[in-house]
Amino acid sequence: MRIGCVREIKNNEFRVGMTPDNVAGYVKCGHTVLIEKGAGAGSGFADSEYAAAGAVLCDTAAEVWKSCEMMIKVKEPLEEEFPLFHEGLILYTYLHLAADPVETKALLDAKVNSVAYETLIERDGSIPLLAPMSQIAGRLSIQEGAKYLEKRFGGEGILLAGVPGTPKANVVILGGGTVGANACKIAVGMGANVTILDISLQRLEYLDNMFGSVIQTLYSNDTNIENAVKNADLVIGSVLVPGGSTPKIFKKKYLKEMKPGAVFVDVAVDQGGCGESTRVTTHDDPIFVEDGVVHYCVGNMPGAVPRTSTIALTNATLKYGLQIADRGLEQACRDNHVIYSGVNTYNGHLTHEKVAEAYGKCAYTDPKTLF
Repeated sequence: MRIGCVREIKNNEFRVGMTPDNVAGYVKCGHTVLIEKGAGAGSGFADSEYAAAGAVLCDTAAEVWKSCEMMIKVKEPLEEEFPLFHEGLILYTYLHLAADPVETKALLDAKVNSVAYETLIERDGSIPLLAPMSQIAGRLSIQEGAKYLEKRFGGEGILLAGVPGTPKANVVILGGGTVGANACKIAVGMGANVTILDISLQRLEYLDNMFGSVIQTLYSNDTNIENAVKNADLVIGSVLVPGGSTPKIFKKKYLKEMKPGAVFVDVAVDQGGCGESTRVTTHDDPIFVEDGVVHYCVGNMPGAVPRTSTIALTNATLKYGLQIADRGLEQACRDNHVIYSGVNTYNGHLTHEKVAEAYGKCAYTDPKTLF
């Protein structure tokens, strides 16, 4: 199979879909890998490393898109890339279609067969291609939140850990999944007071056993959320519905009850965000203030640490990518039914149920009926 990888063009996105080691893995299995020149520079991978691994270097992204049968990326394609789609192309990347009807239509119209990292779910319920970025985003959320609590950014001017004789910051984490648990780990490590909320009592028990008496666990409902955020200095939104739109559990009305200069970091922004006041920001312009609360809603947080993020992501994506490349998408799905869960569009059909639900009456087609 001819496999492509291009430079990411999203704002301040320095990750890349393949490392030189990945290239070597595909080439060893008999595939041809086309890499746009400079694609890995932002993550510290030189063209010479890709060439040494067996890649064919191409001068332009258009050349790669035109020639490849499977495109491996990091982020969803942007509108300027839509004209480069072609029928039957396998697109293997993060897509977040539930929050992007324009992208969804473009994929359907072009009959692109897309496999979304964030919806591929293993038999044990884990999300292996989302987990490494969730770990990074969770840890970054506390790092960024602590920074924007500084007065010069409009924050309260409070140190997360405090010092002897001063109060520690109160951190509230909405959602106890991979993002929330990693945020909790860093916040606890920095010495903050941490409260974490989730709708799964089993998950809360797990977190309670992991962190012990240094955190407060609460069942996630409107009353508990409202009471918790009133005294919060930093709120982390880490709610996830795999493939679907994120519920808006952080209400606008809470902002007026919060401390002036408190910070809200919405890690769920890629799926629409869990805050009613959320709107997507970029690394160039990461924050806005509403009702006195600083909002950080950057849609590609792990892009800030591209070397770590690229290696962590591609360690996970290679396994499934090789199955698709070796056997073709259809046979790979038949051999490993887990891959079906990642297929979001196929030959003009919307093939992920949660994505279809996000569009109401939009028709869903079970991919198992198509191939």
